[in-house]
Amino acid sequence: MTWVGPGTSDADRERIIGPGGGTRVHAIEYGWVTRLLDVRLFAYRLPASSFRPIGEPTPYAVVSTEPVEPLGPPEPVGDLLQLHEAAGIQLRVLENLWEFWDAVIESTLEFSGIRLRNARPRPSS
Repeated sequence: MTWVGPGTSDADRERIIGPGGGTRVHAIEYGWVTRLLDVRLFAYRLPASSFRPIGEPTPYAVVSTEPVEPLGPPEPVGDLLQLHEAAGIQLRVLENLWEFWDAVIESTLEFSGIRLRNARPRPSS
């Protein structure tokens, strides 16, 4: 959900990433923990030659503008919790994502909220 980028201030890194280590934080709500732990996720491996980075000033994805065929059948990704640990990504479990998200988007950190449509509604003020 958020990571340190070239323009990230030390103050924002300390305030949002915190002393837990690493340069990236993913956050989920409590209602998604069981699904994270139980999911059997598969990934296709694709040929890299036609993929190009998109996003300015820092690329945030790679896409192909032409059809590609997988290099083989989908492969199991593995335990998502262990993969977070191995990658040095903090995983935070929150009651509601919106307060954290608001702090992130007002900071100098890089971010992506592509799955926020799955979040609980914003708490009423």
